[in-house]
Amino acid sequence: MEDNTGLYNALQDDLPVLPIFIFDTDILNPLENKKDPRVEFIYNTLLELQEALLRMGSSLLIRVGKPVQVWHELIKEFNIHALYVNHDYEPYALERDNTIMNLMNKSGIAFKSYKDQVIFEKDEILKQDGTPYTVYTPYSLKWNNLLSTNDILPFPIKNYSHNFLLTQAFPIPTLEAIGFQRSGYTFPGKSLPKEIVRKYDKQRDYPAINGTTRLSVHLRFGTLSIRSLVRSAMELNETWLGELIWREFFMMILYHFPYVVDRPFKQRYQRIKWRNDRAEFERWCNGETGYPMVDAGMRELNQTGFMHNRVRMITASFLTKHLLIDWRWGERYFAQKLLDYELSSNNGNWQWAAGCGCDAAPYFRIFNPTTQLKKFDPDLAYVRKWIPELDSPQYPKAMVDHTMARERALSVLSAIH
Repeated sequence: MEDNTGLYNALQDDLPVLPIFIFDTDILNPLENKKDPRVEFIYNTLLELQEALLRMGSSLLIRVGKPVQVWHELIKEFNIHALYVNHDYEPYALERDNTIMNLMNKSGIAFKSYKDQVIFEKDEILKQDGTPYTVYTPYSLKWNNLLSTNDILPFPIKNYSHNFLLTQAFPIPTLEAIGFQRSGYTFPGKSLPKEIVRKYDKQRDYPAINGTTRLSVHLRFGTLSIRSLVRSAMELNETWLGELIWREFFMMILYHFPYVVDRPFKQRYQRIKWRNDRAEFERWCNGETGYPMVDAGMRELNQTGFMHNRVRMITASFLTKHLLIDWRWGERYFAQKLLDYELSSNNGNWQWAAGCGCDAAPYFRIFNPTTQLKKFDPDLAYVRKWIPELDSPQYPKAMVDHTMARERALSVLSAIH
């Protein structure tokens, strides 16, 4: 509500604006966990939006169903002049938005879409030859150069709020009516922790420290403005700004190379002979590998929907290199569990860890989970928090020997290089 390109432009149009949210059953129906905290997060956010709109004498309209069918109904129900949306870059969203645009065109309704969730998009950052970057460093240099010549001002709506449709409150369905229940999860707040950002480059790798912002869930669901975060990052910490650029880099990789959704960016990785041992995968999922840093991370994920970034790298490397289990298995598991799950970042980082992505870690870089533990959790504060039985006979022995697993991975991976 404070900074939204599409909404800002809609409110300039001198016609009453009705905000609409559709619970997309094409996305919701396949979710097996009916206590999925992400649906609850969206629902809570909609209640907050409704409160803000009611204070202005307006209301949010919520519908549940397949988006195209919902829009067929809305076109009959309202005299719609134009539909304002913000761009999305995931393959499903692009197809959905294209279908709705065609429906609007046939119905004589203008379809207006805007850049909002990134600073630079689509073809705004390309190499000299007009092709997209596939390596982060030159992409980030170009990104920063462009930033210095662009104003990233907010799109504030406060001066135009009188243009919302004045109406009685539309009823909001209960979470249960949508087919979900409360999860019991605690969601991070969305105020920027400036002290954490200032120290980010020094503290971000230590999972026992409260050294990361936990704002990723808000970025994921659009409850924070990327423009305001980038302005803060420019002022407070260059390393943190780099993380925001990585997010856009992976979004643009997905946009330009949509095949990465289910195939490796580096095509030769299609030939890897993964072991894909189901029992070993289950031990990894449950945090029972016998490697404390891996197990603590998986238990943190299972219990909270969050995992520290350094630990994400270690757990992903362990699954793909030590166990030689297909990165797509791990990616799907994270997709089910992460509160901040975003297709582009999840996919990009899993492919990075497996060595098959653009600008990936080289195949011979294999994290040693024991030395990572000594380096980043030397007092065992993080692992003891999540593994209370760490020092007891109940904690399992290491399920695989590091040296053997490393040699095995090098043998398999070098065969395709």
